[in-house]
Amino acid sequence: MKTARTSTAALLLASALCTFTPAAFAADPNCRAIESTGARLSCYDAAFPPKQANPPKPGIDSSSGYKDPFLAEEARTAAKLKNICRGC
Repeated sequence: MKTARTSTAALLLASALCTFTPAAFAADPNCRAIESTGARLSCYDAAFPPKQANPPKPGIDSSSGYKDPFLAEEARTAAKLKNICRGC
C-alpha cells in the first residue's frame, strides 16, 4: 500500500504543478507604469513580439516541395464568384 500512496501523492503534486505553471508564465511586465513613451513601447515590444510579416504561402509545403494542385482552381472559382452581380 505504500507505493499506491506514494504514486497518488506524486500524481497530485504533478497535477498541481501543471495547473499553476501557466499562471507564472502569463505574468505581464508592468509596461503601463513606464513614463517614457519610447521605453514603454520597447517594453510592450519585448512582452508581445510582432508577428511574422510574410507568412508562408498556402498549398506549398516547404519541407517536401508539395504544391496543392487545386489551389489555382480555387482561386479561379473565387474570382468568378466575386464578379457575379447580385441585385443589379
